[in-house]
Amino acid sequence: MQRRQLIALTTKSIALGAISLPTITAFSQQKPIRLVVPYAAGGPIDVTARLIAEQVKSSLGTVIIDNKPGAGGNIGADLVAKAAPDGTTIGIAALATHAINPWLYSKMPFDAGKDFAPITQMLRVPQVLVMNADTAARLKINTFQEFVAYAKANPAKLNYGSGGNGSGGHLAGEMFKQRAGVFAVHIPYNGGNPAQLGLLSGQVDFNFDNLATAAPNIRSGKLKALGVTALKRSPNLPDVPTLQEAMPNLFTGFAIDTWWGLVAPAGTPADVVNKLNAAFTAALKLPETQTRYAGLMAEPTPNSPQEFASFMAQERARYEKPVKASGARVD
Repeated sequence: MQRRQLIALTTKSIALGAISLPTITAFSQQKPIRLVVPYAAGGPIDVTARLIAEQVKSSLGTVIIDNKPGAGGNIGADLVAKAAPDGTTIGIAALATHAINPWLYSKMPFDAGKDFAPITQMLRVPQVLVMNADTAARLKINTFQEFVAYAKANPAKLNYGSGGNGSGGHLAGEMFKQRAGVFAVHIPYNGGNPAQLGLLSGQVDFNFDNLATAAPNIRSGKLKALGVTALKRSPNLPDVPTLQEAMPNLFTGFAIDTWWGLVAPAGTPADVVNKLNAAFTAALKLPETQTRYAGLMAEPTPNSPQEFASFMAQERARYEKPVKASGARVD
């Protein structure tokens, strides 16, 4: 009788193991998780992805970073959208790939709203309005109010750079111009780094740049920060007001963040998504993680899969009008 019970119990255990095998395999050391970063190595998103990959190693096993840059992030995002929905391939969803590109590109290889299973938002970095310090001194611009007053009094005399047509910096400039009722000439560069070099060299007068990229040159005195595009001041630039704070009559509610998070392919089982969410949100809340991200001017923003899905949908709707108004289009 005991022998029969043992056989029955063993058979039942094997059956249960077979049922749960896909979930276990997704987080086993034998098959590491691939985290696709749709941007080149060395940038802020890549650096933060590598950091979080180390922090979840104890709970999820090895996470390998796979950089797949190109087409404004679409190449890497598409790879994730078309991967097997088993939890072994996940990716970064960013402002560009999941909010701007759907309106910027005439043909998208994926549906940003339907082809992904959101896991959690990771981080946000406010943008900051910066001027070339020498230009600001020559024009006697010391505050955001003086900047707007000069732009109003001198239409088209100011120009600004960005990482390209339809980039976050370009659209921030367009949204600023609409709110302020001013006109400035947009100069697109082939990427964020060339745009910053153009500002530092005086080829352009101002940029909207993410705080992580601009902060070193602000601190060195090469760039003058006039305002941050957030609803509250950044602890990393406590003396720089928000645009809303500087001119509440024009800029109440004006907030533009560079953000990114984690997604899996659509169809990934809910238990797998929930396990990924639990591991990554716990890692984002660790004091060590928050300290290291603070050094990159990034604020951890862990949330639930449902909250991240809602956030991305709101961001897509928010950017439709400025992208179309800018006339930017990639065919």
